Amino acid sequence: MDRGIRTGESLMGAPPIAGRIQRRRQSKVIEERLVRWIFASCALVSVVTTIGIVVLLLNQSIGFFQEVSVWEFLTGTRWSPILKPNSFGVLPLVSGTLLVAVIAAAVAIPVGLATAIFLSEYAPDRVRRIIKPALEILAGIPTIVYGYFALSFVTPLLQKVMPDLLIFNALSAGIVMGLMIIPMVSSLSEDAMLAVPRSLRQAAYALGATRLEVALHVVVPAALSGIVAAFILGLSRAIGETMLVTLAAGATPRMTFNPLDSIQTMTAYIVQLSHGETPHGSVEYNTIFAVGLVLFIMTLAMNMLGQWVVQHYRETY
Repeated sequence: MDRGIRTGESLMGAPPIAGRIQRRRQSKVIEERLVRWIFASCALVSVVTTIGIVVLLLNQSIGFFQEVSVWEFLTGTRWSPILKPNSFGVLPLVSGTLLVAVIAAAVAIPVGLATAIFLSEYAPDRVRRIIKPALEILAGIPTIVYGYFALSFVTPLLQKVMPDLLIFNALSAGIVMGLMIIPMVSSLSEDAMLAVPRSLRQAAYALGATRLEVALHVVVPAALSGIVAAFILGLSRAIGETMLVTLAAGATPRMTFNPLDSIQTMTAYIVQLSHGETPHGSVEYNTIFAVGLVLFIMTLAMNMLGQWVVQHYRETY
């Protein structure tokens, strides 16, 4: 009898199970709301930063375009904002930027795609564990080191083949930039290939296809959207690169498509003028923001193209 009373008292003194469950649910709801607000705040920071950059570029560019017509800026073939007579045609900077980016793409796209195919289809785990960290180290090297590498190693090497090659040229800058973006192209392309279901490979092998045929005719077409997006993101990185082209490509704004010439890119011009003594608020100073606006639009267009390719050609398995 006494034992039953003591048991009943202990049950009456313990917290009700329903109450504990209710408090646990409330704490989970609070945690979920807190985590949601933290994630939303992080996303909001990126949005606010992007809006701030756009507002700054537009605000500073308006002062420039009040003195220089947009048509002259976009179609002019001579860029001389400091030396008299002043000319504000941005096409020499755009052509120099695109020239280096095209050379970089000619190096990075085939090498990066071949590397991705090897890692995803051929390399055993032991080899992959060696190559992947090497690519990550290559991606972590500062770009200014790539610039000195192009200036002191690649250019003298090219001059042995082409004695008339200038010290500052678009060819060496584009080649080294291609080496720099190979990790991005190969890593993103490999991720896209690894997402292809194993059943597609097995079906191709069952039909008698070789490993090369499976890689080129099954895996690559199935992962084409991710591969193209990797190419576009790599080109966006090449277009926005600064220190490498500042050191290796030169500072001569020239409307040319000859890779042996010395050229100047948009980013290199921004660096050059930022270190000068141009008066703040002058039309020469505001050219920095006008060129930056063009560069922003170009990279934004490349990223939007990449997003469209991924969404339009994505394969769902």
